[in-house]
Amino acid sequence: MLPDTSRPFHVVCDASEFAIGCALMQFDAEGRESVVSYQSRQMKPAEKNYPVHNKELLAMRYALIKFRVYLLGEQTFAVYTDHASLRTAMKSPHLSQRMARWLSFFAEYNFGVHYKPGKNNILADALSRRPDYDPRRLTRHQDIPDDDDDDDDCATCVTLGINATVSSPVLPLRQQFADAYEEDSFYAAIIRYLRNPTAHTLAKLTCPTRDAITRYDLDGDLLTYAIDTFDTPRVVIPADDDLRAHLVHDTLA
Repeated sequence: MLPDTSRPFHVVCDASEFAIGCALMQFDAEGRESVVSYQSRQMKPAEKNYPVHNKELLAMRYALIKFRVYLLGEQTFAVYTDHASLRTAMKSPHLSQRMARWLSFFAEYNFGVHYKPGKNNILADALSRRPDYDPRRLTRHQDIPDDDDDDDDCATCVTLGINATVSSPVLPLRQQFADAYEEDSFYAAIIRYLRNPTAHTLAKLTCPTRDAITRYDLDGDLLTYAIDTFDTPRVVIPADDDLRAHLVHDTLA
């Protein structure tokens, strides 16, 4: 159905062992629940190692990013998940740096988290368990590419001035970038090579990346990219959806 901005939205989300899925929902004038939009993706290798509640939070964060245009500024909306302990996990006094970043992102929205048993969370459950995302059903030649690494030979960069003193409510931006690089296997491998250029660290890179490794450099904790010696080095944006959303929002503000 087409979105009706006069009616409240709600979100359903779920995570499996290998994927996350979510849907933006509304009730129509007759009280029938209808789908406005739905999204899903396969987890990255590092994400598959997250604890269960972190995977559920990952699905929720993914939903808020994908449906941001509808939900940001909404007076209040509900997020439904089949993980009952999620509300407790969000209030834990012992937060990892990743969790602290996520909570900072969640604070931009006005929503409540509600438990929805898995047997009733059918749509989100199905989206997070798409057969074409299941690694057990994939052959070695059918692996789904990482959407964040569209081309190993071309990094996601910006020429905007990244001010190391710009801060978020949790961590300085530079530190957030550094942490996000470490959580991304593609960029983490490049940084390990730049810090310790050995045959071993070089072998960990993909062939296209090895061919283009001279284009990368480090500016302290920041990874930079330049096409050649005449090109101005650009800061590589980590493959982190909430960081990218913050940068786009702040740049356009």
